[in-house]
Amino acid sequence: MSRPIELEEFVEHGAGRGVVDPDTPRWLRPIAAALLQVNRLMVGIGMLAALAAALVLTSSVITRYVLHASTDWQDETAVFCLVGATFLCAAYVQSLRGHVGIEALVTLLPARVNGLRQLLVDLVSLLFCLFFAWKSWTLFHEAWVDNQTTSSTWGPPLSIPYGMMSMGMTLLCLQLAVQSLVDVAKLFKGAR
Repeated sequence: MSRPIELEEFVEHGAGRGVVDPDTPRWLRPIAAALLQVNRLMVGIGMLAALAAALVLTSSVITRYVLHASTDWQDETAVFCLVGATFLCAAYVQSLRGHVGIEALVTLLPARVNGLRQLLVDLVSLLFCLFFAWKSWTLFHEAWVDNQTTSSTWGPPLSIPYGMMSMGMTLLCLQLAVQSLVDVAKLFKGAR
């Protein structure tokens, strides 16, 4: 299980200051900087989506139990907001290396072996996320072309959550690709 990131580590890794990892190759820095800005924007959108979901669910409870009215649209709206927040912020969380990791190995392994482990984890994660992104884009395309909607009485288009999933997974793939290239650069730098 991964341990929580301390504030000092957050700032030390550059994420808290909004800077690119100093080990990033020069040619990759503009891409990493742009991705950092996009990730920060997605976090802002994710915070608004989470707030909107909380407000919608609160109003749903009040509407349903106090006014005894139907709340079909509110449940789906909250789910759509939470799906968007989850997937659109995934690349930001990865930029902090905040996803599940096995930290016990980090302290036991030498730095070079740990670098190889981190590269391997990033590459396997990238392969999985590339497949997930590809499937998300195919689901989005089918929902868009076939004009698919949910089965509720409100029936919002399914292209909305599939589109957010697709965008979020694509950003996560970009983040993993950048981190993998930085991992390779660090390994070559350490080999010299």
